[in-house]
Formats: sequence, structure tokens, C-alpha cells
Amino acid sequence: MPSGLIALLDDVAGIAKLAAASIDDVGAAAGKAGAKAAGVVVDDAAVTPKYVTGLEPSRELPIIGKIAVGSIRNKLLLILPVALLLTAFAPWALTPILMLGGTYLCFEGAEKLLEMFGGGHHADDGPALDDPAHLEKTTVAGAVRTDLILSAEIMVIALNDVADRPLAVQAGVLIVVGLAMTVAVYGAVGLIVKMDDIGLHMAKRPSRASQTIGRGLVKGMPVVMSALSVIGTAAMLWVGGGILLHGSHELGLAWPAEPVEHLAHVVAAATGPLGAMTGWLTTALLSAVIGVIVGAVVAFAIHQLGRLKPGH
Repeated sequence: MPSGLIALLDDVAGIAKLAAASIDDVGAAAGKAGAKAAGVVVDDAAVTPKYVTGLEPSRELPIIGKIAVGSIRNKLLLILPVALLLTAFAPWALTPILMLGGTYLCFEGAEKLLEMFGGGHHADDGPALDDPAHLEKTTVAGAVRTDLILSAEIMVIALNDVADRPLAVQAGVLIVVGLAMTVAVYGAVGLIVKMDDIGLHMAKRPSRASQTIGRGLVKGMPVVMSALSVIGTAAMLWVGGGILLHGSHELGLAWPAEPVEHLAHVVAAATGPLGAMTGWLTTALLSAVIGVIVGAVVAFAIHQLGRLKPGH
């Protein structure tokens, strides 16, 4: 009996060591994959504040909370199982599906450009201004729809980094990355949209320095929010065009990915110490140009199809 108990304890200890090693693997892999997805996280944080711009201030955080819950549902209930199934049974389908999402982002960005220059409007922009509940529901739905594409990009980047790991490690990494990125993005967005309230509170404090900073925040946040709206549109085009650029290369097409990469290397080499930054900016700018072109074509096609509907 004692020897049997000792053997059982040895087995339990071995299982515990394996579990601990798996947890360490998930943590290390999640950190590495999350770092690679950081660029998309910045885009996500830039895109989201535009959805609460101009809405009732008391509803800003609740709306962001609803979008965050929708983002978690996107990542864990939709993207996670689909990504794992595709990785196991149809890995070739991941890139085309991601490119479809990139095309949608390009379309959204192009539509926003049309709105900025007075050339069009979203079909979804129809809720009556005197119906706050309808407006809030539409706002959350639009933000969650856009988040689905950005979340898919984040999760696929993470998945590609652990594609050779066991299924359990892949699932663990996606869960950790999905939750961590959601907290990071929507925590930052909540702080951004409430910064004017923080400034107002600071302006009422007796400290002169606090008052100065508070007034600066109150005056500066409308400009910041407007800038973020522009950055959010640019991010849609940049990320969408980048997805199409990299996806076409993954599918074996040399153009336009290789010319863009070559030009980025030329610019980087010509700018010396600033090469890393200028090379990246070149790729980002050309990705955005691709996004504008593709988005404009899709928007034009959709608008023309809309004109064919009875009663247009």
C-alpha cells in the first residue's frame, strides 16, 4: 500500500508539472503573440472612440462597456472556435476569410471618407436623432461589427505564431490574448472619452497647477476626439489595405506586396537612422492607398446596386 500510494503521488506530481509547463507555454506564447498584434490594437483603440463622439456623456462608458462585451463574444464565441476548426481542417481558408474582412474595413473607411467630403452617407446612419435607444443600439452594433474584423486580425496573428503548438496551447493563447487585448483597448478608450470629465474635476481643485491642467484637458479633448475620428478612418484603410496586401502575398501573388516591400526597403536605406520608421510609414501609407482604392470600388458597386432597388 505505501509503495502504491507513493507511485500515485509521483503520477500526480508528474501531471502537475506537465500542467505547470503548459501554463508557462501559454503565458510565454501569449506574450509573444500579443506583442506581434500590438499594431492592430493601436488601430482598434483609434477606431472605437468615434462611435461615442457626439453622444450623451452619461452613456459613453455604458456604450463602451457594451462594445467591450460584444468584442469578447466576437473573440471567444465566434473567432476562437472558427479559427481552431479552420486550423485543424482547412488552414488554407484563413487567409481568404481574413481578406474578406479586410475588404469590409476598406469599404467602411471609404464610406467615411465620402461622408467627410460630403459625397455620401451610410445606409446605417438612419436612426432618428430623437430616439436615443435606437441610436445607441445602432452605434453598438456598428462598433461590434467593425471590432469583429479587427479582433479576427488580432486572433489570427496570435494563432499564426503558435500554429505548430498543441491544440490546447493554441486555445489557451487565443483566450489570453483575446481577453488581454479587449481590456487594453476598451480600458484605453474609456479613459480617452472621459478625459474631459477628469479635466473638469481637476479644474475645480484648489491647486493652480491642477486647474491649469484641467482646463487644458477640457479645451483640448474635443480636438483630440475629432483627430481620433480621422485616425480611426485612416486606421480602417491602413489595416484593411494591409490585410489585403499581406493576404495576396500569402496566396502567392507577387504584386502588389513585393513592389511595396521593395519601395519600403529603398526608402529605409535612403533615410539612414530613420530608416526603420520611414520604411514602416511607407508600407502603411501604401496599404492605406490600396485600402482607399479597394474601398472606393466596393462602395461604388454597392451604391450602384442600391440604385437598382425599387423605390430608391
